[in-house]
Amino acid sequence: MLGRECWCWDNLCDYYPVVESKKFSLPSPLPKWPQGNGFGTGRICLGEIEVVQITKFKKIWGCGSSFGKSDCVSFYMPDGIPEGYYILGHYCQPDGEHITGYVLVAKDLSNVQDSASKLPALQKPLNYTLIWRSDSQYNGGGYIWMPNAPVGYKSIGCLASVEPNEPDRDEVRCVRADLTENCEASEMIFSSDSFFQRKQFQVWKTRPCKRGMLCAGVSAGTFFGSTSFSSGDELDIACLKNLDSSLHAMPNLEQIHALIKHYGPTMYLHPDEIYLPSSVAWFFMNGALLYKDGRNNGTVINSKGSNLPAGGLNDGQYWLDLPNKDDANRTSVKCGNIESAELYVHIKPSIGGIFTDIAMWIFCPFNGPATVKIGLLSFTLNKVGEHVGDWEHYTLRISNFSGELWSVYFSEHSGGEWVDACKLEFIEGNKPIVYASKYGHASFPHPGCYLQGSSKLGFGLRNDCARSKYYVDSSSKYEIVAAEYLGEGVVAEPPWLQYMREWGPTIIYDGRSEVEKIIKHLPFFMRFSVESFIELFPTELYGEAGPTGPKEKDNWLGDERW
Repeated sequence: MLGRECWCWDNLCDYYPVVESKKFSLPSPLPKWPQGNGFGTGRICLGEIEVVQITKFKKIWGCGSSFGKSDCVSFYMPDGIPEGYYILGHYCQPDGEHITGYVLVAKDLSNVQDSASKLPALQKPLNYTLIWRSDSQYNGGGYIWMPNAPVGYKSIGCLASVEPNEPDRDEVRCVRADLTENCEASEMIFSSDSFFQRKQFQVWKTRPCKRGMLCAGVSAGTFFGSTSFSSGDELDIACLKNLDSSLHAMPNLEQIHALIKHYGPTMYLHPDEIYLPSSVAWFFMNGALLYKDGRNNGTVINSKGSNLPAGGLNDGQYWLDLPNKDDANRTSVKCGNIESAELYVHIKPSIGGIFTDIAMWIFCPFNGPATVKIGLLSFTLNKVGEHVGDWEHYTLRISNFSGELWSVYFSEHSGGEWVDACKLEFIEGNKPIVYASKYGHASFPHPGCYLQGSSKLGFGLRNDCARSKYYVDSSSKYEIVAAEYLGEGVVAEPPWLQYMREWGPTIIYDGRSEVEKIIKHLPFFMRFSVESFIELFPTELYGEAGPTGPKEKDNWLGDERW
């Protein structure tokens, strides 16, 4: 029947041999990491439980549309579970991709560690609630179950089966409530939005509600399924909590250097880039000035930035600027110095310390003007989009179980995206490629034109990315500027990092005037009113406050914006 979707369900017994699903492998084998602490040992202690990351799975069953393979998912059980460890839930992922996720399996350490608790850390569920079933006239059905936890315990994930009977109680474990934290739905994996379904079944990935380097929530990698969930509702499952304040699985300084040398990306700038990066010291030494509100003359900054105001908040009282307009060095400073450029590295725990985030910051003395795209036409603006001092970054997420690169975060102006390792470009061994956009220096995973605005209408700001002779190899040109978890004094933070004010003056542009000039060049049928045209673009296009430094950004302590 046209216009109606029909879903059929495959199950492992009928169509699939019992084999491991295919997991993505990095281009080169992992090296032997330097020894020390619990990094790369395959197991992480969270206090009263110990967890292992499982990335090998066997398929249980999956969905397939009658009209194609789009919007299909499969459900998996973890394979190769070490003796003494227990499943906390099953795994779900869209079809047609390498396995990119994981689930954690847990071992109860409460008795071994003479815990004061009267209850074990792990406990069998009381029984199960059937969340959803799908019967197929072709090859049987599939079932999604929620473990019902005993009083004082939390379920961590759902189970899938091909049998109508409840799973065995011994198949999964619930976790004592004080060893868990609240989690939230982060990404919808599947929705049975079908004409024939009386209740819409949805499958979600989950993540801890509180995320950042000071947060203890640990994602177990399991899925959440429901027929009545709405965005913002409290979930019936929880995530784990890392009660080990020592964060023993985080890499030590020697291991950090090994990780950066092995995974450090090469960042390519556009072949037509004018405003190149530089080191912070080069910017200071070549005439950058510190201004204070109410004073006309700027102050020369020493190479380490030790005479900058340190600490406090961005109160608008101070800002940096290029050399004076009558200084012959002003233009050359705007254009940067790629030979001196380096990545400034912040190492921090992520997802409760089971991952390490390596945030790599790049500095450009100047951000160039924006280019507007309207359909097939492009217009480079005169001044709009320009500002002094441009801080951009990308972040590597490393599994502390194995030292494997899991994903890379690409910061893109006011947002960004995590890209799984299987979708990255690699240049040498396991080193990814990062593309910095022309003039704006936002980071992207592949060459091309990325539109910031309305891609459906074809209107927005261009972010053009391509390889060129301009690049920075962050595996060799880097400086570790912060790793707070290592303890005081292990990493000496440079003085300029404590400067919490703006790295450029506030600039207000005559955006309306520039838009009017563009409209005059458009064909008659494309001419919008100025008001309608302005609404299509980000508000920051028409005014630029000087950007703050890395430590003033939300993601210094918090998670990346995604």
